[in-house]
Amino acid sequence: MKVYRFFFFLVLSGSLFTSCSPTLSPFTQRLYDNYRWSDDDLKRIQFYVSDDIVMHRELGNGSTEITSGKVRVVNGREVEEIVIRRGTPGILLFKPKENRFAVSFEDGGEERYLVFGPNPKASDRYVLLASEWRKRGGTVTYDGRKFDVDADDAFATLMVDLKKFNKLSVESRTAGGRKIN
Repeated sequence: MKVYRFFFFLVLSGSLFTSCSPTLSPFTQRLYDNYRWSDDDLKRIQFYVSDDIVMHRELGNGSTEITSGKVRVVNGREVEEIVIRRGTPGILLFKPKENRFAVSFEDGGEERYLVFGPNPKASDRYVLLASEWRKRGGTVTYDGRKFDVDADDAFATLMVDLKKFNKLSVESRTAGGRKIN
């Protein structure tokens, strides 16, 4: 009997935790078009990142300012690395152009953002955009500096909690019309 109680407790506690967690779905061009959000609406949406994004840049021999991230030694070279973990919340700072979102995942300046946009090869999901993609990676600008990212980071997608959108209440009424007396 104790085994059944323990099993029931595990199932019950697991369902409680999952019911409280957000239901994250990819942010797509279709979702954006269907809801027709304004720029102000988009700035009130909590975004999340689907996968880890690891940015790194080799430090030169001169003096370099490290503001965010950590310095590692890789093959005898000093490398600055910034990691944005999967599930990290972010906010829209601005739209550099139509269908491009500058999303910030940390405090510390208006230059700390990454750009996301729809990718037709990924079902129009808003994925990480780079100024240049190569076979093994790409180059992004973060905090005003160029960083390298791995090719896998190209699939990092913006995610949103659809539960919050589905709970939106709309006050609606139908006009009955007016007649001449």
